Amino acid sequence: MAAKTMSAGEIRSSFLEFFRSKGHEIVPSSPVVLPADPSLLFVNAGMNQFKDIFLGARASAYRRVANSQKCIRVSGKHNDLEEVGHDTYHHTFFEMLGNWSFGDYYKRESIQWGWELLTTVWRLPKERLWATVYKEDEEAAAIWRDITNIEPSHVLRFGEKDNFWEMGETGPCGPCSEIHFDRTEGGCGPEMVNAGRPEVIEIWNHVFIQYNRRADGSLEELPSKHVDTGMGLERVSAVIQGRPSNYDTDLFMPIIRAVERVSGRSYVAADAVAMRVIADHLRALAFAMADGVMPSNEGRGYVLRRLLRRAVRYGRRLGMTQPFMAELFPTLEAAMGEAYPELKDRAREIVRALRAEETSFAETLDRGIETFEETASRVLAGGQTVFPGEEAFRLYDTYGFPLDLTMVMAAEKGLTVDQAAFDRSMEAQRRRARGARKAAASPAHADLVSDLVSRGLRTVFTGYRTLEQNATVIGVVRVTGESVERVEALAEGEEGLLLLSETPFYAEKGGQLGDHGHIASEGGRFDVRDTRSPAEGIVFHVGRIAKGRVAEGQTVRAVVTDARRQALARHHTATHLLQYALRTVVGTGVSQAGSYVGPDRLRFDFNWFEALSKEQVDAVERMVNELIMADDPVTTTEMALKDIPGSGIIALFDEKYGDTVRVVSVNGYSRELCGGTHVARTGEIGAFRILAESSIASGVRRIEAAAGLAAYELARNDRALLEALAARLSVAPSELPARMEAMTAQIKSLEKELRERERAALLGRAETIAKGARDVKGVRLAVAALEEVSGEALQCLAEAVLAGMGSGVVVLGSGVAGGKAQFVGAISRDLVERGLHAGRLIKEVARVAGGSGGGQPGLARAGGKDAAKVPEAIASAADTLVAML
Repeated sequence: MAAKTMSAGEIRSSFLEFFRSKGHEIVPSSPVVLPADPSLLFVNAGMNQFKDIFLGARASAYRRVANSQKCIRVSGKHNDLEEVGHDTYHHTFFEMLGNWSFGDYYKRESIQWGWELLTTVWRLPKERLWATVYKEDEEAAAIWRDITNIEPSHVLRFGEKDNFWEMGETGPCGPCSEIHFDRTEGGCGPEMVNAGRPEVIEIWNHVFIQYNRRADGSLEELPSKHVDTGMGLERVSAVIQGRPSNYDTDLFMPIIRAVERVSGRSYVAADAVAMRVIADHLRALAFAMADGVMPSNEGRGYVLRRLLRRAVRYGRRLGMTQPFMAELFPTLEAAMGEAYPELKDRAREIVRALRAEETSFAETLDRGIETFEETASRVLAGGQTVFPGEEAFRLYDTYGFPLDLTMVMAAEKGLTVDQAAFDRSMEAQRRRARGARKAAASPAHADLVSDLVSRGLRTVFTGYRTLEQNATVIGVVRVTGESVERVEALAEGEEGLLLLSETPFYAEKGGQLGDHGHIASEGGRFDVRDTRSPAEGIVFHVGRIAKGRVAEGQTVRAVVTDARRQALARHHTATHLLQYALRTVVGTGVSQAGSYVGPDRLRFDFNWFEALSKEQVDAVERMVNELIMADDPVTTTEMALKDIPGSGIIALFDEKYGDTVRVVSVNGYSRELCGGTHVARTGEIGAFRILAESSIASGVRRIEAAAGLAAYELARNDRALLEALAARLSVAPSELPARMEAMTAQIKSLEKELRERERAALLGRAETIAKGARDVKGVRLAVAALEEVSGEALQCLAEAVLAGMGSGVVVLGSGVAGGKAQFVGAISRDLVERGLHAGRLIKEVARVAGGSGGGQPGLARAGGKDAAKVPEAIASAADTLVAML
């Protein structure tokens, strides 16, 4: 069939063109992160960006839309990580082709058009197609029989597990109808459908969203019924191209061929899994990085770090010991950069991040292998045959070792892995992660928001033009601990949430903190301590009744604290100027990775791979102040989101935008999508001062700064500090540098003299310690526990003792400040050649004092938590040496 010659890019285009012909607006993919929705770590389905529309919280400019959405599934309910590479059709990153109806067409058109695209446009054989429907969905079953020419016996019913779709534990959901394709040789029977068999694979899911799942598990009807379909481009490409697996399509094979070239291995059964994992993980990493997420030790960044380490470890199985992920990226860029220009725009940053992270991991990987070897040795020495599951999980969690890798390494030593214990540790971690996500968005609050949305309650924001507003109280909520309760009124002393018909209070968004102020009623006053918006149009004024009462239906006066709002506006506009200055001074590759806008300071996180020089920081600070003094106008306009790509306007990865967006422009040179509050002219900022520039994660830098009165107060405090210090040293402030330099030189001289005296005193003991050495299985061992000495002196003494012995082992320990311990081990060259290792020896010694450490075979140092155990630790050296011998 001609359809088999279609490339994945052509399949994507034909899907979008088909639905354009059916009246759908083609919208861009959202970024793979939507932090405005705390229930999601990554976008895992095409409908994520439309969640508020399904809930009824906001209206869509279009009744019908379609797109190809970038998705990542690595956590939570939709987690395909462990299947990736082992089967033929699961991925961490994939493209979801989707079409949506927002209260427009429903089941009939969805099924009819789906059948038309598959059988008429793409010419898939109808005898190979199967449809499944929810067991109670008589309407969908009848539509399949009545308006398509599908074989009636190919329409099957299934329960909630297979044919009732839910995005998460709460939220929009409904029955679905899935379409499966039979790839068996002779044709399959119904028992193979929905059986997890790659030969009969689901290619398209039509979800009919009509419910909202509440925290208690109950279902409530949504205000309107919607359609949400999702078809994995990777799967349908394999079907249309007649390939045995997704990995054999043109979406993956260019990367796999590149892996073959780099590794010198062939894509055959023995190495296929490793190559598939690498190709899949490269796609997930690159697309996440293109949307501003970088590897780190928490949240999304930690997921990326784990993915990269998993790919690298599989690379080791292919013999690739040098960094290779960055070398593969150009192949991905060439294949998908036209469809997703962000890959080209961020290519430099992606390559640098991949290379830096992989280089860093090489050291971690070696430590992980050493940890595995030590654990395996202890197990074997104890006559056991089972590698502890808890240790396997530690290798997985800390060093990025997948379980199957640890099992292979263990099997090479004749060991099995306690998988049950590993699973228990994994589940404990998942429970902690679920708890953290629930803390960020409690079910009680989720239900409250759903109730308010379903009642049609909306707040109009007026805060761009005024700080005071008459309004009607349209909702009152009492908050007690974790519980929330709709009430008619709040009385004096009670805490809660107020909803108003109109409000000048800005709700926290885009890094800018929410407004403070008060809401006054006749005889009552509610102090607003925070303002939040959990859904479009829902604004929570968070606070406490200071006096009297405030009741639903009352007319009130909402007043924002002016000074605080102005301070926030100054810092927010300064943040825009800071980003412009960074892109000018440092490079256009700088992109925002997060921000905090408070009344007293700002924090700006950005993607960059090296520390800024003092000259760069100074230049950025100077440029921002020059822009402030220029007193440039700050203006806002609105435009369609679809017109943003290619406009040069900066859009942040951590914002969730509607169909119409607000553009903040500073005299035309700085243009960003932003819903925050700003000054009218840059001169209102007053002053700008950078306080610190630092690294917060691999490839992510942070600048902290202050503007306006906050910058003035910091400068005034610094001046007072300098004056006080100058007075203390009896010099003028301008003479402080010279005086400090002289004092520093004097202190260094005294410290050097003290060290030399300490070293001389200790070296006098070297001969005594050496003479006290005893024989341990033919090796002379000298040990000593000393009073508190410096680490440098302890090492010097160990080397002197060893020199006096000629051949032998030396272990010394002492207490240090804070009640901690330190140890030094030294081994002569002849014994190192026999296999003894000072790093391993001293690590075991330090373990007795609650510490750890390591080092070279001939010399190593370690620390401990308990100085009182130094004698006991030193005494253990003999037993450890015996075990090593």
